[in-house]
Amino acid sequence: MNTKTSIASEEYKEKMEQLEKLMKEAASEYGIANIDPFNLVEAWQQWYDAMLKNPEKMIETGINYWQDTMKLYQQTAMQMMGIDSEPVIQEERGDRRFRHQAWEEQPIFNAIKQSYLLSSKCFRDLASNTEGIDEQTARKMAFFTEQYIDSLSPTNFALTNPEVIEKAVETKGENLLNGFQNMMSDLRKGNGTLKISMTDTDAFELGKNIAVSSGKVVFRNRMFELLQYEPSTKTVNSIPLLLVPPWINKYYVLDLQPENSFIKWLTGQGHTVFVMSWVNPDETCHDVQFDHYILDGLVVALDAVKQATGEDKVNVIGYCIGGALLATALAYLRSKGDEGINTSTFLTTMLDYSEPGELGVFTDEEQLESLKKKMSEKGYLEGDYMAGVFNMLRANDLIWSFYVNNYLLGKSPKAFDLLYWNSDSTRMPAGMHTWYIKNFYVDNKLKEPDGVSIDGIGIDLSRIDIPSCFVSAVEDHIAPWESTYAGTQLVSGPVKFILSGSGHIAGIINPPAAGKHNYRTTDNPPADLEKWVGNAKVNEGSWWPEWQDWISGKCGEKVPCRVPGDGKLDIIEDAPGTYVRVRIDQEPD
Repeated sequence: MNTKTSIASEEYKEKMEQLEKLMKEAASEYGIANIDPFNLVEAWQQWYDAMLKNPEKMIETGINYWQDTMKLYQQTAMQMMGIDSEPVIQEERGDRRFRHQAWEEQPIFNAIKQSYLLSSKCFRDLASNTEGIDEQTARKMAFFTEQYIDSLSPTNFALTNPEVIEKAVETKGENLLNGFQNMMSDLRKGNGTLKISMTDTDAFELGKNIAVSSGKVVFRNRMFELLQYEPSTKTVNSIPLLLVPPWINKYYVLDLQPENSFIKWLTGQGHTVFVMSWVNPDETCHDVQFDHYILDGLVVALDAVKQATGEDKVNVIGYCIGGALLATALAYLRSKGDEGINTSTFLTTMLDYSEPGELGVFTDEEQLESLKKKMSEKGYLEGDYMAGVFNMLRANDLIWSFYVNNYLLGKSPKAFDLLYWNSDSTRMPAGMHTWYIKNFYVDNKLKEPDGVSIDGIGIDLSRIDIPSCFVSAVEDHIAPWESTYAGTQLVSGPVKFILSGSGHIAGIINPPAAGKHNYRTTDNPPADLEKWVGNAKVNEGSWWPEWQDWISGKCGEKVPCRVPGDGKLDIIEDAPGTYVRVRIDQEPD
């Protein structure tokens, strides 16, 4: 062993000794709870019992797996001899875990990858044998089988990830030491629960380099702050525009950076833009129900917008569950003869929850009872819970990629505005959240005439007879577009449906200047979804201009631009306001 190699070896040994010391300290400081919050033991038992009654599928799957494994042995041997041969199995297009060239070029890593992919296929085939199992258990089996498969990826382990091995050799093990320190830091942030950092949270400050559109808070109550934005055109549409974000996240996904701000773009189109900034609930909100979000929330916001502008009509956009709130409020107001909402736009909004997608795993009766127990002590649901749920829906992108980057490669997460927002969820009042999950997800009552009521008035979505535009995203894991499409059949007014490319966030926050994705659209979508797919025209780029063309004739006349504070509402403070600044990693007062 030469001197240089000896020194490197000693440095590596020193790093590993430091790592071992840190691991011992962590073991004494933290424990791992042995719980089964999703009752998976019972689900696996049901599946196993079904397998025993119909073993043919298991036998067939086992034989196929064995045959494919033999082919892999042969293919690997040929590759090691320098003979090109077709792989037995390939990862799906877009799978970014295996981008390192070693997964293709080096026979050992290629064999590890293919062995993992074959095992994954085997697990999926077995989990799909759901004959004799109820639908919810089958959904749960499929979802958590995917979670298990994702966790076992060879990219998640230092000794089977060629990029990590290269990094360990290059840094003499310092990446693993840094990675463990990153893990310890995340454990401390989560008070013993591993809360993986996705972005550099110190890189952003609200009102400074994120959520920077110029505006004022012009109204505040216990439910929300109302922000009015400065105009950027000399004249504006007479009918103002109100944005209703989901109460589960902060509004500023609509105002991240100037180049991708939907709010900034809207002001540039001549809209007088208002947005609701929901309060981040604490113990004082234990009495808040869904009715409060309607009556003290959206209904009050509409009145405030009318006071600020002097108009009696408002165009409203609801995003995700903000759209479900909008539909409920709109049906409520129409029942009372109130015609103050001029048009409604529903972004990635489910009104029919028959097929909630993967999110249905977390919204059945069993999980509802678990949530009630979780919320009973403090009177609200911690924002971390729902953030974790949404991350699980895209585990490889939102969990394991950061696990590898932060803990195995020892890198610090990069500054990314969307991931900063993603880490900034809100709490939810227990009564409101219980009612919402029970009536919308579990019992699917919103779609039924008078299935739910607000302040004693039955909600019938068919009373929504104003022009409506539904915008969905083809890769949406939270609100599957097939489910959001069903909402077009529940309202009675003229409807436009737009299907954007990409997912729940990127499909919506897609500024025209970026030149990304495409969209399909038609007016008057038929009940037959497949028929709509066949008739819809595909267009390149962002859906934003398409929506603007749709609403441009529904905005009234042009009037001189409006400045916050000129109307009947006084300025309280500068945007982004106070409510948005309360983070889930801060203890409520």
